[in-house]
Amino acid sequence: MDVGRRAVLAAALGGLLAACSDSGSGSGKPAAANSTPAAPAPARPAPSGTQAPPNSAPPPVAGPTRAEIVAKYGKQVPSSWGLEVPGSLTRLPGTAKVAALTFDACGGKGGGDYDRALIDFLHERSVPATLFINSRWIDENPALLRQLAADPLFEIANHGTSHLPLSVSGKSAYGIPGTKDAGEVYDEIAGNRAKLTELLGHPPRFFRSGTAYCDDVAARIVTDLGERFASFQVNADGGATFNPEQVHKAMRDVRPGSVVIGHMNHPHGGTAAGIRLAVPELLQQGYKFVKLSDAVQA
Repeated sequence: MDVGRRAVLAAALGGLLAACSDSGSGSGKPAAANSTPAAPAPARPAPSGTQAPPNSAPPPVAGPTRAEIVAKYGKQVPSSWGLEVPGSLTRLPGTAKVAALTFDACGGKGGGDYDRALIDFLHERSVPATLFINSRWIDENPALLRQLAADPLFEIANHGTSHLPLSVSGKSAYGIPGTKDAGEVYDEIAGNRAKLTELLGHPPRFFRSGTAYCDDVAARIVTDLGERFASFQVNADGGATFNPEQVHKAMRDVRPGSVVIGHMNHPHGGTAAGIRLAVPELLQQGYKFVKLSDAVQA
């Protein structure tokens, strides 16, 4: 990890918790949060059913069953834990001036809003992005999610069922307790995977846990379930805590292959304004932005 990234991560310590935890200021949305994104979308049926309680079995998904995952991984001991573990995606392959913008939508109290200004700017500049969506945000914004999913500029990815750090041993990140065992890892991935598969008509290709923390055993479970664990190289908004100039400064760490993380669920933060400052500069430098699936064979 380079010095610049260490500094950004240190400055953002706890920021992911602030952006995506159940604490925060109420659940009400400003008018923009319920507005329609700039690009029109064809009508689709709303996703059926509601999110299962955390202790309920998730709907079935293609691939190994919960029992098979527990049998395979239940006794394995992880050797690494953090934002970078073996098998996780932190940068794109190659040396070309290509970068991937990724934005999380976490849901929960204080985390269920929609940053329309950010999405509108991406449309203005035709900049693609991968959107990691949590079940809680889907349940609060089903119409918006359907519109974003129908938009070819964006790719929808899996941000988990209950927004938990992904651990087979109950490790915590930023004060958020992680999944306790292989079975709960399966639940965290598979619940939202089933929801997104029903909505999209195909399973998502990438997964990012709540806080983006993971251990190496849990990352292998993600792979077994048909997805790739996606971390990041550049933390653009410190968990939606940065002001516009801080976002702008953080984006100066973008290098060829960078995967950038930000948030699209905090319209009152500095993410949209900072991205609006940074992206034109990177485009002038010759950078091209892509969705993860455009650059990575999961």
